[in-house]
Amino acid sequence: MSQPAAAAVAAQPQGQAPAGRQGGGLGQSLAGIVRMAVFWYFASKFFGPKRAPTEPGLLMSNLFQKGEPMDMWMYLSENDKFSNFGNEDALIWHETNIPYAVWTPTSTRTHTLTYYPTEALKHNGSLYAHVYFSRSGYPVDPTDPEYEQKSAFGRTHPIVAYLRKSKAGHKKSLLGDSDESEEKLPPKENKESEDKEEGPVEYISYWKPNVTINLVDDFTRYPQNNIPPNVAPYLNVDPTTNSYYPTVFFNEFWLLRDKLTALNETVKELTLNLEVSPISMTKWQLFLQIEQSFQVHRSYGSMLEGEADELKRVFLEGNPYLLGLTMIVSLFHSLFDFLAFKNGTCTAWFI
Repeated sequence: MSQPAAAAVAAQPQGQAPAGRQGGGLGQSLAGIVRMAVFWYFASKFFGPKRAPTEPGLLMSNLFQKGEPMDMWMYLSENDKFSNFGNEDALIWHETNIPYAVWTPTSTRTHTLTYYPTEALKHNGSLYAHVYFSRSGYPVDPTDPEYEQKSAFGRTHPIVAYLRKSKAGHKKSLLGDSDESEEKLPPKENKESEDKEEGPVEYISYWKPNVTINLVDDFTRYPQNNIPPNVAPYLNVDPTTNSYYPTVFFNEFWLLRDKLTALNETVKELTLNLEVSPISMTKWQLFLQIEQSFQVHRSYGSMLEGEADELKRVFLEGNPYLLGLTMIVSLFHSLFDFLAFKNGTCTAWFI
């Protein structure tokens, strides 16, 4: 926390909550998240390690071309590894001629299905979506005689999440305008003793109703030995050509926890909404930066569990003009703070 902020809190009468948390908690949290994301973006540009000139032969490029048609297969399996491509029951979705990294009506495909959970899945079992892409006309099965390694790739994504079991009566509205939520909130001094009485934390399995598959529009030529750290974990490199496949991003940014379904013996059927679509490099990086900002705030203790979903819900349900103005003001604030930080005058950026 910055020194001015700490002084303001200390000057308040004992037992009185900070005014900022009551009246402006949402705006402050939203501004803090945006400012941190923008800071990381500028910091990576200005303070990142200087890269020496790289020989053209040591640069990695995308194996696919912009607009190239692709075929897609999606299989469901309770195992995290998949090789049974001939199992028609496991194949739940197949699309052909998807143009890569272009925004046309045929670039986005959707599909909805009903899934009937097995007994294993009802009792904390796992389920994975195995998604494969290839150049149109090429198979994804390695045992197929026409298989070509540089023309096919895939990624695996869990459909089930294991999260802490929700407890009724322990949520507080982030907007701070609900008297009912404040009445249910336990006193601060009793929180630690109540947590001890609750016993061990219980985790259960939840069904994700949406799977959004984004193909990143990225044709950057990366140095083989100096891939940017924000891209490296997602880059799928072909070892024979040292070039990379199109980046597959399973986008869960808008998948809020209250949309998940707890799995148990009473669940008979589940809905699964599927989508494959392109995403720009800038938007992809922004989602990653904001999610990383959420994680940092949680680790600092400045964001409670569930507040990230509340902030996202504001984007989905709030006034778009007000949100746009808030974003613009936050971006300018971040830029000015960054310039001050660069000159050595900023001492409390993250607050």
